Amino acid sequence: MQLTVNGDAAELADDATVADLVAQRAPGHDRVAVARNGDVVPRSSWARTPLAPGDAVEVLAPTAGG
Repeated sequence: MQLTVNGDAAELADDATVADLVAQRAPGHDRVAVARNGDVVPRSSWARTPLAPGDAVEVLAPTAGG
């Protein structure tokens, strides 16, 4: 399916969930926030939150700096 991730077009499996996307886009990051179509998806829901064609998803990780 086609969707937008962090402003870029992306292709994922038709049965992909938020958890699948995070595993693909941010492997090893345990501090990541996800918003789907402008709504925050709680981490506890990632595995059971399906993605749909046309969704706009933001995967955000904090950065350190000063």
